[in-house]
Amino acid sequence: MREKIAVVTGATRGCGRGIAVELGAAGATVYVTGRTTRESQSPMGRKETIEETAELVDAAGGRGIPVRCDFTAVDDVRALRDRIAEEHGRIDILVDDVWGGDPFVEFDKPLWDTDLEKALGVVHNGLDTHLIALHTLLPLVVSARGLVIEVTDGDDDNYSYPGVGAPYFLVKSGIRALARVMGKDLEPHGVVAMGVTPGFLRSEMMLEHFGVTEANWRDAPDPHYALSETPRYLGRAVAHLAADPNVSRYAGKTLASWTLMREYGFTDVDGSKPDWGRWFADVVKPGVDPATVDPEKYR
Repeated sequence: MREKIAVVTGATRGCGRGIAVELGAAGATVYVTGRTTRESQSPMGRKETIEETAELVDAAGGRGIPVRCDFTAVDDVRALRDRIAEEHGRIDILVDDVWGGDPFVEFDKPLWDTDLEKALGVVHNGLDTHLIALHTLLPLVVSARGLVIEVTDGDDDNYSYPGVGAPYFLVKSGIRALARVMGKDLEPHGVVAMGVTPGFLRSEMMLEHFGVTEANWRDAPDPHYALSETPRYLGRAVAHLAADPNVSRYAGKTLASWTLMREYGFTDVDGSKPDWGRWFADVVKPGVDPATVDPEKYR
């Protein structure tokens, strides 16, 4: 993918960072977009920056271009579009991974007991941003007959979100719906649009949540974390999709990291193949005690 131009929204950390790095490892030029820079921090209050991600893209073998962009601000996104149009004239791969809803999600509360402004904040940061990105950047993807990938949570709309509430579910289901409709709407223009989703993620925030690091993540108090995966795992899934000449067979679908692992045979960075989908079906959903199951059989 040495000649490919990619844009990853929400690339500061988590899946966005993992996807940007793996596209870089495949040789792409990656516009690394997000709100936190070395000079200014986003409301997320995190230490990771787009410059760090861009440097990781460079180290992987690609070219990382950090661009601060708030995807709730239409003018920011238009400025990003204009810069890419001037520098390259096209987008071959658009990965829409904006989230930013964590400060607003109220867990384990019924909707009527939540703060309405926070509920609307989840939707604005998690779903409106995807619409803004698509509306503004799609013309550059259409000109390249490129690939659009929406990043969400859960592999279908029947996926259970215990305790996360209606706003979160609305956002993640809405992104899958965007993947479906874009898959149809963009097909006549030679563009493939689809969705992807990770399993139980070892993102920077989740590692901190469990009080572990990438070095000792197996010590996390949640036994299901034994089937977790790094953000690079989904990144490798996206890199394989971007390199697949027959990727159009997935148009409109949302596919999980574990499903794509079975299709393409890639591994996580440690050489394992975590299959959260099978673990969820066999252990989580039926309520089996995870202590009675060997997680290595699912990796």
